[in-house]
Amino acid sequence: MNYYELHFTLIDPENYQQDLLINELADIGFDTFQEAEFGFNAYIVETEFNKQLMDERLDVFRPQFSFSYEINLIPQKNWNEVWESNFEPIQIRDKVWIRATFHQARPGFPYEIVIDPKMAFGTGHHETTSMIMDMMLDADFKDKKVLDMGCGTGILAILAEKLGATDLAAVDNDLACYDSTIENAQLNHCTHIRVFCGAKEAIPLEQFDIILANINRNILIDQMDRYAWVLKPGGEIYFSGFYENPDLEIIKQEAAKYGLSYVSHQKTREWVAAKFMR
Repeated sequence: MNYYELHFTLIDPENYQQDLLINELADIGFDTFQEAEFGFNAYIVETEFNKQLMDERLDVFRPQFSFSYEINLIPQKNWNEVWESNFEPIQIRDKVWIRATFHQARPGFPYEIVIDPKMAFGTGHHETTSMIMDMMLDADFKDKKVLDMGCGTGILAILAEKLGATDLAAVDNDLACYDSTIENAQLNHCTHIRVFCGAKEAIPLEQFDIILANINRNILIDQMDRYAWVLKPGGEIYFSGFYENPDLEIIKQEAAKYGLSYVSHQKTREWVAAKFMR
């Protein structure tokens, strides 16, 4: 599988400008983003790239601020070199150390996660992932049944098991993410994670104590009914992958239709992670 890398350069960039572009790109199939000098890099599978559609979606921002981009094709064999050159270890509070196989271990952290992301999204670097992981540290996962929806690399399911969950289902509609989650679960010696490839129809027809869904606003809305159906009464659901304005209010309204009540949220730049309960 080949990928396109688009290097975006912003003139006098501000955080919200970059986030606006990333949000649009994520909505049309871009699945990985990396910070870069004066902008960012965005990645999409070669077969899913539609330049005309992308230009139509992004051109609405040109009157507001200036940006440009360059396109490079990355053959599959070179993908590892790309992410290895950009992937640095990160930590969540003083509790979680996230690293790749080629980084040193940090035994002083209670929870260490080894991630080999390859072509899957979810290394903990993006605000949406790190915020959910931060909120997870305050939740009770002991002996809980957990659904990780849009699992990417499986990083959230892996943390959930390390926090005590004993039955986990990880779902993603991307075969690369499916394979990555299986591999990363093995790297972290996780034995309770079941992995499924598909969209909401792939969610096991079971009852879960906790749902983790880090995707994007439109998909969350589309799948809200299924989340509510499989979440136990009193269960918790953590959403991310969207902005505070206007997305959070839209998510609140849609969740309320299915008996899911807003509890709290975190915000980093314009990105949000929110907790709801049934």
